[in-house]
Amino acid sequence: MPIPTYIVTGGAGFIGANLVAELLSREPEAHVVVVDDFRKGSYANLVEACDRAGVGPFRGTVQPDSVADLNWQPAVVGYEPKAVFHLGAITDTLEFDEKKMLADNTEPFVDILDACIETGTPLVYASSAATYGSPPHADERTPFPESAAGLPNNVYGFSKWLMDVEAQKAIDEAKAAGDTPPHIVGLRYFNVFGPGEHRKGTMASMVWHLAQQMLGGSRPRLFKQGEHARDQVYVRDVVAQTIAGAKPGVTPGIYNAGSGQTTTFNEIAAALGEALGLPAEPEYFDMPEKMVATYQHYTCADMTAAREGLNWTPAYHPSDAIAEYAGWIKREWERTNQRAELARG
Repeated sequence: MPIPTYIVTGGAGFIGANLVAELLSREPEAHVVVVDDFRKGSYANLVEACDRAGVGPFRGTVQPDSVADLNWQPAVVGYEPKAVFHLGAITDTLEFDEKKMLADNTEPFVDILDACIETGTPLVYASSAATYGSPPHADERTPFPESAAGLPNNVYGFSKWLMDVEAQKAIDEAKAAGDTPPHIVGLRYFNVFGPGEHRKGTMASMVWHLAQQMLGGSRPRLFKQGEHARDQVYVRDVVAQTIAGAKPGVTPGIYNAGSGQTTTFNEIAAALGEALGLPAEPEYFDMPEKMVATYQHYTCADMTAAREGLNWTPAYHPSDAIAEYAGWIKREWERTNQRAELARG
């Protein structure tokens, strides 16, 4: 029986490394091919994710290439993967170089899409909640259905929207021709947090940053008045949904990947204070002017379509996930401090 193979682009990043580790946890004999240019990812993410998952050292293949540098047709034919998980992208929402963003995120996707369609390989790719921008649902503070996307506030969201357009076009063309739609699943990741995100720097989650402030003895710093509300989704859920998207029998399409809940920044601080046993009275400050026009003040994923098309629902409520994650952060903080003390002698 052939060894199951998976290709994971962006596999040395935060979500990608957790996905690799979970694939190996579910199928220990699997061969995982990681494609990553390591501009933001790190080998250490793979090492640590596999260690957290208890799957032993990573024993797959790593191609240190940009997804744009690969010829995807022979790559997919050669590896014959059970699925391709495409997570590699520029994810910095403050990157304003539009040509660079589209060249890195949108253009290579078409090649990957075509290769997977031509070979009949399931493709699950990372879209983003940034495709929604600020729809009327945000003012109404109601969950975002997939149909509300298309008016992004930044070029990152636009690059992901163009990916969704290409994917949906391929699905629609197959249906119009009377053919079975290709196995393409796009997932609009909302605000993902969890173990392994610490190397993302400024792009790490609010949960991570507030925990670091509090453990460092500072008050949690929030934009006034801390009532910005986001759909905070645990990385374990996002990984599980990503794998679910590759399973036989799912309905091809583009789906939200969130918790289906909103959590205000005040609520994050309070949950962290309780989990860490630390004061959580916020220090409020004004949002930088350059962020106001593009900032999503409210997001919430309507998970109805995912339940119906992928037969999948989130396992974690954000408050429970924050508590679990806070315990991990505290242990890592203490371990780091212990190592620092030993180094000082």
